[in-house]
Order: sequence, then C-alpha cells, then structure tokens
Amino acid sequence: MTEQLPALQILITMMAAPLCVLVRHARISWAIALVANAFACWVAWQLLQQVQATGPIRYALGGWAAPTGIEYYIDTVNAAVLLVVSGISTLVLVYAYKSVSKSVPLTKHYLFYSAWLLCVTGLMGIVITGDAFNVFVFLEVSSLATYMLISFGNDRRALTASFRYLVLGSVGASFILIGIGFLYAATGSLNMIDLSSRIPDSESQRAVLVAFSFITIGVLIKAAVFPLHAWLPNAYTYAPVAVTAFLAGTATKVSLYVLLRFFFSIFGEEYSFGQLFLNTILLPAAVAGFLLMSLVAIFQTDLRRMLAFSSVAQIGYIVAGFSLASQSGLTAGIVHIVNHAMIKASLFMAVGCIIYRIGHAHRPSLDNLFKRMPFTCVAFIISGFSLIGVPLTGGFVSKFMLINAAMERDMWILSGLILVSSLMAVIYVGRVMEVMLFRESRQTQPESVGVSEAPVSMLIPLYVLVTMGLYFGINGSATLKVAGDAARQLLGGF
Repeated sequence: MTEQLPALQILITMMAAPLCVLVRHARISWAIALVANAFACWVAWQLLQQVQATGPIRYALGGWAAPTGIEYYIDTVNAAVLLVVSGISTLVLVYAYKSVSKSVPLTKHYLFYSAWLLCVTGLMGIVITGDAFNVFVFLEVSSLATYMLISFGNDRRALTASFRYLVLGSVGASFILIGIGFLYAATGSLNMIDLSSRIPDSESQRAVLVAFSFITIGVLIKAAVFPLHAWLPNAYTYAPVAVTAFLAGTATKVSLYVLLRFFFSIFGEEYSFGQLFLNTILLPAAVAGFLLMSLVAIFQTDLRRMLAFSSVAQIGYIVAGFSLASQSGLTAGIVHIVNHAMIKASLFMAVGCIIYRIGHAHRPSLDNLFKRMPFTCVAFIISGFSLIGVPLTGGFVSKFMLINAAMERDMWILSGLILVSSLMAVIYVGRVMEVMLFRESRQTQPESVGVSEAPVSMLIPLYVLVTMGLYFGINGSATLKVAGDAARQLLGGF
C-alpha cells in the first residue's frame, strides 16, 4: 500500500465526490467529505516523511514510464504543500458542519460537499503531478468547483463574484495552457523533469520565451498577485465563510507553488532570474501589493473584505521572497505559505463564528464583542497578532526570515517597506481589537441581544489552527527545516 500512496492521495477524494451526489444526504455527505479529507491528510503526512527519509518519489501511472507516460512527482516542496491543502481542508470541514447550515440550503449540501471534494482533488492534483499538461487539467477541475462553491453564498453578489472569478480565472488558465503548448512545440515533451533538461538545448528558444511569458501572466492571475488580483476581494467577501477560509488557506498557495515549480524547477533559476530578469517584474508587483493592499485594508469596515485585501498583501510578501531567488528568500516565502495558510484560515473562521451568531461582520457594530464571544475574540486577536508579525507567532518567523533575506542582498529599502506594511497591519487589525475589547455599545442593537459563543464544533478547529500558529512561532525550526530543504531542492532543479 505504501507504494500506491501517490495515487491514493488523489483517488480517495475524487471517488468520494460522486458518492456524495449518490447518497443525497446532508450529514452523510459531510461525513464522507470529512473522512476522505482526513485520509488525504494522513497520506500527505506519510509522503512528507518518506520524502525526507529517502528523497523524491516518482510514481508512474498505469506502469507507463515517463516521459511517455504520466507520472506523479513528490519532493519536499510539494509534499509540504499537499499537507497544507489537505490539513486546512480537513479542519475547515469540521468547522463547516455548523457554519454551512446558515448559508447553504439543506437540500443542496450534498452538492456543496461534492464540489468541495472536487476542488480539493484538483488542488492536490496540481501539486502532485509531474506532467505540465495535467497541471492545467487539475487547475480546471479545482477552478470549476471553486466557482460553484463561491456561488453558494446567500448574498446575490456571490453570483457576480463567482462569474467575475470565472472570467478572470479562465483567462489565467488559458494563458497557462497556451504557454504549455508552446513548451511542447519547443521541446516535444510535457514531463516536467524532461522539460527542465530539454529547454536549455531547444532550437526554438523564441517559443520557450513566449511560453515563459504566457505562463508568467497566467500564474500571476491565478495567484492573485497585485495588480492581477481583481477576482479575489469579492470572491472572499461573498462566498460562504467556510469556503472563504478554505480558499484563503489553499487556493492561492497552490498557485504560488505552480510559480515555484515552473520558474525554479522547469525553466530554472538561472534562466528565469538570470537571463530574463523575472525579479524585475515580481519584486515591484510584490512591494506595491503589500503596501497598497494594506492601505486599502485600513479603510474597510467589513471584516471579510478587510481580510481579503490583507490576503493580497500577504501574497506580496511571499512573492517578494521568491523574487530574491536566494536560499533564504525562498525559505522565507515557503514558510510564509505555510504560516499564512493557518493565519488567514483561522481569521476567516473567527469571522465566521461572529457571523454565525450576529449575522454580519460590520466592524463598527461589534462594540464590546469580547464580553459576549470571548473565545472567538481571543482566537481572532491571537491570529491578528500573527498576521502583524508579533514575536512568538508564526507570522513573526516568516517576516523575520524575509527581512533577513532582503538584508543579505543589501536591500535595506525593501526591509524598511516590509516593516511599514506591518505597521499598517497594526492599524487595521488593531482597530478591530479596539472595537471588540474596549468600545462600549453606543446604542441598543436588537440583533446582539442574547448573543452567545459560537458552537464548540466551530471553535475546536479554530483553536487547533491558532495553537499550531503559536507552536510554529515558538518552535520556528519545525517549519524552517522543511522550507530550507524545499528551497535547496528548488535551486538545485530536479
């Protein structure tokens, strides 16, 4: 069975999706989705342990050896991302049992969980495949399921947000597909390892350059890198909050993994950042993203929208680390992928608890919420500290590593701008904390009468993520070791 773990990583969730449709029962569908995701999380953990012990895994589907056949390729980089995706999905599914009941009609729950499983399957497929064309195939699987999940929001604007994401997501996916097509025309192969060895010797370097350009634009759209982030704020704001927590912790992180895999493993660091100077595009976009989006977040009154713009800013930190194209820069970026997945998922889950009891997430109306929902507020505050980068939190480890990587390259201005952006986070997170903790109610609000704490089934997964964020902040070596190994593998190629 150990030898078949790469196939089982995808197979279980993929088979569970139609099973939810067949049973057509809300609770049973949720149970099927939870068990399938928990199994996928266990498989991802086993694969990470195996990769760290014995090195990369190459799994030939159907016994057809690469490059003729399709293979799954697992190293430290994607094993860590697989664990993040499956782990976040499992925890948010526990949370979703109660949360989804407020936004999705009971008769449609089986469709909701079926789409969730397809989305998870697509995301994990993108990460685990060693075939460039299958990246596009799994990307479309996850995207179509994501559009459906967003449309389940009980606000009419969810449909508009879903349609906008469909349009922009389709543009991004088309760019990626065209780029992969040019790569095939230039090299005659779709296997990632084979591509990495054929690209330098290809006689069609112009086709390779065109492929590089198309893939760059497509990946930046899917990853919501500023200024190609237009689909993200509304999608995060109007989707069911459980979906938002899931997507914030997984979808953009997988797209950032695709960026890593194509530009460091397939094209190579020397070609991407040496010959084509990709960092001259990525670094300004990243800096503008974490500064401008942090500024926009300050002026938001809806907590979901504030956190959505904050997500674009945090993606900027990750891309800034990648653009340094150094061991420490890549390590910082990969660590922040892990830490931000936990931070943002926990923040959106805390906001979901507030919406579950109060019915909205309008910041000025959350006067003295701490007295009514202390556990939810404490979780939000701790995760908010981590988003800012307060010491002893996971966010501090990420930002410290990023500033250190910038100073290694003598980019003192970049280090200063990261600190300025963090101070902006103090403002927009601090304003929420001030309202929750200290502002007395200015008027009687009927919807707040009798408000109690969120259900235990929503608080437990929330506090699991909060505890993990604190643990990885106190014991930073736990994630830094894995991220360091992943960075070395990326810089060394396949």
